Amino acid sequence: MWQALISGCSAGGLTSILHCDRFHRLLPAAANVKCLSDAGFFINVKDIAGVNHAAAFFSDVVKTHGSVKNLPSLCTSKLPAGMCLFPQNEVKQIQTPLFILNAAYDSWQVRNILVPGGSDPRWRSCKHDIKQCSAKQLKILQGFRDHFLEAIEAQGDSPTRGLFINSCFAHCQSEIQEIWFAPGSPVLGDKRIASAVGDWFYGRSWFQKTDCPYPCDSTCHVFKNSSHT
Repeated sequence: MWQALISGCSAGGLTSILHCDRFHRLLPAAANVKCLSDAGFFINVKDIAGVNHAAAFFSDVVKTHGSVKNLPSLCTSKLPAGMCLFPQNEVKQIQTPLFILNAAYDSWQVRNILVPGGSDPRWRSCKHDIKQCSAKQLKILQGFRDHFLEAIEAQGDSPTRGLFINSCFAHCQSEIQEIWFAPGSPVLGDKRIASAVGDWFYGRSWFQKTDCPYPCDSTCHVFKNSSHT
């Protein structure tokens, strides 16, 4: 029996969502085909200045690359093409089993969507290290987490959908062994990421868990001078 998993991190994680069903259609009907999106669930949220920076950015990306023809028509027939790069407008339509692996405080989204370049300089330390955030800044980050979880929950609770949403300040958690499956890897429930994804992929058990708010998770992996954090 064919076993196939399309996966990616960041932009690749978004691609895994956008092309999930299309990938499935390339393979035999009897194949076990599933999709894994790591840090690809970008949300449409206003930045700290109240500007919808992310929506404008994604709209520019679509225009620059002529991406309309490659986006799911079920979405582009209803929404502006740029909005179809936001998974919250796509996931409900996906028929293929999908696993969403994401940090609720996704560090790339914090730095580029919530606090984009040129924002309040008082955020410089916080947006690169959550431990440096003031109480007021942490409250805003908790609000970002709330928006993220609302976008996830709006996708429904299909039994074929996998979720590993932890409270780490991270971006991409499937690329290297130290985070994916090692003694010090992040844990949610009683499972490391690789175990949760593996059990879901092979149908041993479904996995849908969301972490408690920062700073409750003591299993987050911290890198020094790394783009992963």
